[in-house]
Amino acid sequence: MSDWEIEDGEEALNPEVQTSQFLVGEELVGQRLDIVVAVLLPDASRSEAKRLIDLSDEMGVWVNSRREKGSYKARLGDLIQVLRPQAREVLLLPEAIPLDIRYEDGDMLVINKPKGMVVHPAPGAESGTLVNAVLAHAKDLSGIGGERRPGIVHRLDKDTSGLIMVAKNDNAHRALQAQIQSRNAERKYLALIWGVPKFQHANIDAPIGRHPVDRKRMAVLTDGKYTSRTARTELFVQKVFADTFTLVEAKLHTGRTHQIRVHASFAGHPVVGDVAYGGIRKVPATAFTSAHHAKVTRAIEMLQGQALHAWSLAFDHPTTGERLHFTSAPPEPFQALLDLLELLE
Repeated sequence: MSDWEIEDGEEALNPEVQTSQFLVGEELVGQRLDIVVAVLLPDASRSEAKRLIDLSDEMGVWVNSRREKGSYKARLGDLIQVLRPQAREVLLLPEAIPLDIRYEDGDMLVINKPKGMVVHPAPGAESGTLVNAVLAHAKDLSGIGGERRPGIVHRLDKDTSGLIMVAKNDNAHRALQAQIQSRNAERKYLALIWGVPKFQHANIDAPIGRHPVDRKRMAVLTDGKYTSRTARTELFVQKVFADTFTLVEAKLHTGRTHQIRVHASFAGHPVVGDVAYGGIRKVPATAFTSAHHAKVTRAIEMLQGQALHAWSLAFDHPTTGERLHFTSAPPEPFQALLDLLELLE
C-alpha cells in the first residue's frame, strides 16, 4: 500500500450519486465492514471503502440505516447501503510550465516544486499542476500512481514548496516508493513555528486521521471510535528568534496528509502562516519595536501560506543503488522572513 493518502476533494466529482445496496450473505459474515464494502463494490479499493465509511455527510456507508466503523463485523442479513459520489474523468494534458529540475535520468526526476503549485489534478485545480508540467517534459511516466498521478511517488501540499521525486517507469516507482515506506528515503523540512518549544528535539508519535467534523482537515485522533493511522515526526530546534518564533527541522518517519502541520499544531507550536492549523496569529507587540513589528507582520503576510519547505531529500538510486542527496533553499518569501528575523536579532 502507498504511504500517502488521498485527500478529500482529490476525486473530481459531479453532482451525480451512485447508490448501491446489498444484503450480507454467509460468505461475508464476520468480515470487517471495510473489507465487505471493498468486496461488494468491485471497482473500489479497500482504501476507498475506508474513506466512504469515514464520511460524515450524506454520502458514505450505512449498515441497517446506521453508521458503523470500519472494524464493524458484518452479520447475516445486514443491509448495507452505499452512497458514492460518481467520479467524472479528468483529461490530463501536457502543459509547458517551467520546472526547477534538480536531477534527471532515464529512471526519475527530482523537482523543486514551487509554493502554490498543486501536485496532481483535483477539483478546482485540473490544470497547471506538477503532473501537467511533467507530462510536457517527459512523455512516458510510471502508471503506478494512477491515471491522474502518473509518476508521483510522494506528495507535497499545494502551499508547501520543495523537493519531490517523480518516477519515469514502473520499476523506479516501486523502488522509490518502497524506500519511502521503509524510511530508507529521508525527507527533511524546514518550518518556522510560533513560540519557543521546551525541547531541543522532540519525537511526536501521534496518530492522524480525517477530522471528525471538518473533512478538509486532518487531526490527531486517539479515540478508538475514529479512524486514524500511525504518524511520527521528529522536530529539531535550529534557532529561536525574539522569543517568538522558532526555526525547526522536521524529519518524516511516516507520510500522512498534512503530517508536519498537524503535529506542530498538536505540540502547541503551529507553523507560521498555516491557515488550517492555527498558524494565523498576531505578532506580540512586545517582541519588536513598532517599526520592526510592522516589517515582520508584513513579511508573514507575504508568505501567503505556511512557512514550510521540503529542503532535503536523500534516497538510493532505483537502478544503481547510489545514495543521492539533494538540498533546496527556502523560496524567497520564506527566506526573506528568516533573513529579517536574523537581522533583528
